[in-house]
Amino acid sequence: MKVAVTGGTGFVGGHLVDALRQRGDEVWIISRSKGKSESRSDVHRVTWSEIAVSPSRLDGIDAIVNLAGESINQRWTEAAKTRILQSRLDAASRIEHLVASLNVKPDVVVNASGISIYGMSRSDTFDESSPWNISDFLSSVVEKWEAAADRINVFRLVKLRVGLVLGKGGGAFPLMSLPYKLFAGGKVGSGKQWMPWLHIEDMVRLILFCIDNPNLEGPVNACAPHPVTNDAFGRALGRALGRPHWFPVPAFILKTVLGELSLLLLEGQRAVPRKAMEHGFTFSYPTIESAMAPLVGSHK
Repeated sequence: MKVAVTGGTGFVGGHLVDALRQRGDEVWIISRSKGKSESRSDVHRVTWSEIAVSPSRLDGIDAIVNLAGESINQRWTEAAKTRILQSRLDAASRIEHLVASLNVKPDVVVNASGISIYGMSRSDTFDESSPWNISDFLSSVVEKWEAAADRINVFRLVKLRVGLVLGKGGGAFPLMSLPYKLFAGGKVGSGKQWMPWLHIEDMVRLILFCIDNPNLEGPVNACAPHPVTNDAFGRALGRALGRPHWFPVPAFILKTVLGELSLLLLEGQRAVPRKAMEHGFTFSYPTIESAMAPLVGSHK
């Protein structure tokens, strides 16, 4: 299979590219520039500028996975908000024009999206049929992001609504585990906020599942079947590391230090992956307890 990946040098994208290579797929990474790192001989690198001149290079591509977008893990100044939104709209628009220019179009586009589209709640449970609640910055970004993806004229579009992806080599987990390693871990705010999470291995497996399953389309929640509260997450992390869970971080401190970004830590939603499970996907790490041992390197 011939697969193109945008955002292929990022945390999730890098793991996905490795998985595609391991199963023998022909991999193309699309980026704004080829970068300074040496390209692997079995991975093709192409820039958007090169595609604009010669889109036929990707004729016959079977699938496109769009993971491109400015990191949300930064203080949300007005300039940062613009970059976060525009980077996602630009990537979707570029894929829209690429697909339109291809003589042989891909069978599927898997476009990253976000769990945030359901809004924040401590009482409701959200699956793919749940209504949207556009009530804050992130939910408004996801709404516009999915609208841009819907304009891609492809036979099958999957909008992968991603939760918190946990992995040792990147993403948020190394920073989340640091206070516990320093014996200063504890709940954030009230600790009652839900965390829709997913182990990086299951994230990659789910993307491959979406590529390979011809009956899977539309929104798909990318989160484990057993979400946890922030307090339960911290307790599981503390147990795995053999560290106490005792040093709470008051909400007002996060709001003072992080501003609006603190919403990522203080609010959440209880989302479940109904559609993936109905189509037969099984999770290697369905519970936070099963995920913690490989994340912290424990062999207990």
